[in-house]
Amino acid sequence: MSCKYKNPIDITLTVIFVVALVLFMLTFSIGLPIYCRFFYYIQIKTLNLPAEAAKYGIEADYSQIKTAYDQILNFCTLPNQTFRSGIFKMSESGISHFADCKALFGLNLAVMICSGIVTLALVLLNNFKVITLKRPLGHRAYLLSACIALALPVIIGALAAINFDRAFEIFHGVFFPGKTNWTFDPYHDQIITVMPQQFFVNCAVIIGVGLITFSSALICAGLIFKAKDKKLAADAAEITKEKNLSGVDDNAAK
Repeated sequence: MSCKYKNPIDITLTVIFVVALVLFMLTFSIGLPIYCRFFYYIQIKTLNLPAEAAKYGIEADYSQIKTAYDQILNFCTLPNQTFRSGIFKMSESGISHFADCKALFGLNLAVMICSGIVTLALVLLNNFKVITLKRPLGHRAYLLSACIALALPVIIGALAAINFDRAFEIFHGVFFPGKTNWTFDPYHDQIITVMPQQFFVNCAVIIGVGLITFSSALICAGLIFKAKDKKLAADAAEITKEKNLSGVDDNAAK
């Protein structure tokens, strides 16, 4: 009888493990530009954001831009925060968009924590032999997760490279359905002057780099362990062969 009929629970748990690990890698990578604020601080200078603000008659130095960004991120990532944006004026529509972002950031964090707990729990149960995570095509299950996660930035990156503006619109249409408050007027939603398109491109790049790095590390680990498994199997087969030959020799001597 096939193993898939013998161990339906293990197969189900393996599928859950693969999905949970993909979700953890994805949400962890999405969290990089959100929680690593220095990523934005660096771009205040590299993208010359004070000059970008000055194009709309806004005088803002490094400290003022950093303060505004911190206040907005505090609102989006911390509980019980009042929306503030430093010296930059914001419309009610713009503020409502950041409220929507706050909900998404919270969802991303919740999924990251839950998927991380599920992944860790299944790894521990597998290590203690309580369950047996299956090996798709002879490889450890996390290799499948890594391949799926690796494909995501490649596919999305290719689409964005063809037409980033269109990809940007599709993204907002999916995550902010039926809303137009994500379209900012730089004269009424001034924070957008120091969050230019290139900043969001760079955010997408860092998310992709995070996914690729995470996935590549798991793929390398999976291939290394696969090679070790083959060597151990070959060594075991050689030992068995030698024992069998030794047994034949002993019988012949008798």
